[in-house]
Amino acid sequence: MFDLNSLNNSNRILFSVELKPIQGDRFQPTGFPSLGAATYQTRDGQNLLVESSQSMANRLETVGWDSATNEPVACLKGLSHVTVERKGKFLTDSMLESHRINSPYLLEGNDKTFMVQLKTALGGLEEGPIDRKLLAEVLLKFDVGSLIHGVFLAKKELAGGRLRIARSLSAFIEAYGVRVAASGGVKNDHVNPSGDTKSGFGNVPFSRDEFVADKIVCHINLDLAQIRGFGLDKAAESLLITLALYRIRKLLDGDLRLRTACDLEPVDREKIVATRPAGFALPTLIELEAAVESAIKNCSKSMVHTTVKFEDDLKKAKDKDNKDKGDESEESEGDGE
Repeated sequence: MFDLNSLNNSNRILFSVELKPIQGDRFQPTGFPSLGAATYQTRDGQNLLVESSQSMANRLETVGWDSATNEPVACLKGLSHVTVERKGKFLTDSMLESHRINSPYLLEGNDKTFMVQLKTALGGLEEGPIDRKLLAEVLLKFDVGSLIHGVFLAKKELAGGRLRIARSLSAFIEAYGVRVAASGGVKNDHVNPSGDTKSGFGNVPFSRDEFVADKIVCHINLDLAQIRGFGLDKAAESLLITLALYRIRKLLDGDLRLRTACDLEPVDREKIVATRPAGFALPTLIELEAAVESAIKNCSKSMVHTTVKFEDDLKKAKDKDNKDKGDESEESEGDGE
């Protein structure tokens, strides 16, 4: 079992983990509406943002979710989170929502039960400085992941929309010394090759840009000072740190298939050592699963699993709004900043 006491004098845990494509040399980066691949120039050459901090925050969250059963993975059962049901069936969960408990499925529906629970628990924060300890205690009770993932409760009914927590755990992936690997193909129509392509028929040639790089690195930052600054007891503090380390290890051990053509893995998965504090080695997944189960038990009286109903109509946005927003599927914001 690893010892968290070795981190007592550190304000951050920083990892810079070198990655490589599982097969071949090419990889597909994230894309942004009206921008494409996010390349940028430095004194050392051309670099590339492979995966943004927003996307990585969501990926670090979902490693703890079992999509087959629609509940947390076995070792995380007992964590506080909010499940949303619709017509008696699972709809979503705060662990899946990009903005955690600031999800419209929790706060914008006709059923105001959860909103009232939050408002009651946060009583006293309507005026004056924000009591961060009280806010942290409420988030620990209802949705502990918000203290790691970050959250911004932008509702006037909740302290005038002033309640926010920055991310305690953040990450991004960059590639250095990148070059374009251009390729292409054809969408073949063996029935009517010269058909109307505007309607989806016919052969359609296309170009494709992937990249190769001298180095790909996943940078990870766990803000221990912020976690301690919440003012929670030692059991809760240990839970947050252990849960964050579990997410890091689970992601690096096999959840880095970012896209169809972007499947990455650490160059050396066995030896993942922090750059700060120097020499701190990331524990194994087996060690962290046992540690996080124990930490959850120690905080069980401080956390609840809440189920809410969302029976409102699922209205579609206007066509103009959809066109203005573009395709943001790759870059869903999960920011608490």
